[in-house]
Amino acid sequence: MHSIPNNLWHVSTYSTSNNCVEVASQPEISAVRDTKNREHGNLLFSSREWRAFVEAVRNEEV
Repeated sequence: MHSIPNNLWHVSTYSTSNNCVEVASQPEISAVRDTKNREHGNLLFSSREWRAFVEAVRNEEV
């Protein structure tokens, strides 16, 4: 698991009250974790992959 400093995590603006995820971005990677289950670790994406995913969400493609 890649270690991400706690001060980089923030709740995603796309989260709802029952489905919260946190996101942390660094120059080369973005990480996502479940707010309620932080101890389960995080998923890592390249910055390019994360931008493509966010764009797809904005365009309601996913």
